[in-house]
Amino acid sequence: MKDFWQRFKRNRGAVIGLIILALVILIAVFAPILFPQSPWKMVQRPFLPPFERDALLLGTDALGRNVMAGLAYGAQVSLIIGLISTVASLAIGIPLGAIAGYFGGFVDDALMRFTEFFQTVPNFALAIVLVAIFEPSVESIIGAIAIVSWPPVARLVRGEVLSLRSREYVEAAILSGQRNSTIILKQILPNTLSPIIVLASLMVATAILLESSLSFLGLGDPNLMSWGYMIGAARTVIRQAWWLSLFPGVAIILTVLSLNLIGEGLNDALNPRLSRKGK
Repeated sequence: MKDFWQRFKRNRGAVIGLIILALVILIAVFAPILFPQSPWKMVQRPFLPPFERDALLLGTDALGRNVMAGLAYGAQVSLIIGLISTVASLAIGIPLGAIAGYFGGFVDDALMRFTEFFQTVPNFALAIVLVAIFEPSVESIIGAIAIVSWPPVARLVRGEVLSLRSREYVEAAILSGQRNSTIILKQILPNTLSPIIVLASLMVATAILLESSLSFLGLGDPNLMSWGYMIGAARTVIRQAWWLSLFPGVAIILTVLSLNLIGEGLNDALNPRLSRKGK
């Protein structure tokens, strides 16, 4: 763990990303304490410009709601949806990829054709259709993002398992009479964790972008304040109240950028040989 942290710290961008993400997480966790009132509540006159009042540092929106409170509660929505949808994607993609790579043959062909079927449809278009069918809610958004995000996981795991299944320790496990499930879970998958962790960090960023895009189009949960909803609600008054689109947009950019920087740092720390070859 010490060596991992030393390699991770060498990437300054990754450290900066980790600091930014930590701040976003802290804001999301302490949002109910920092802003005890509902982010939907009108607290001042509409279109109050930012930095005019200390209590409303980022101003108010078209309905007189606190923009800073909306950003804090929006961080909760984005992080929760990003994390849970990524975990759900991994839960689908890892078993399918492992089974396809380990057994090969007909099983591999069938599972990869099934995976390619989902990859032929544009992710965002499929997510829109799924959310529209099941009505906008946190559950439907998480499910839609998970469904469109698992194919890259399956293909990555399949490739890793294909390269590992001919290793000596796997062949020794087979000769010793271990079950296929035991070999996959205990011998192969632990050695595929590094690329999966890197991919997962990038998937969280993609999930946040997808959720924000859906909310921007009015397909977010109507009971929850989100960054995408804030930008979507402000698009008609962007000339009159520029800050209503700017601040949530900056929040999305910083969060997604921090996750991508962390993913790059994880790749350097977990795969030092690959990072050296790339340089």
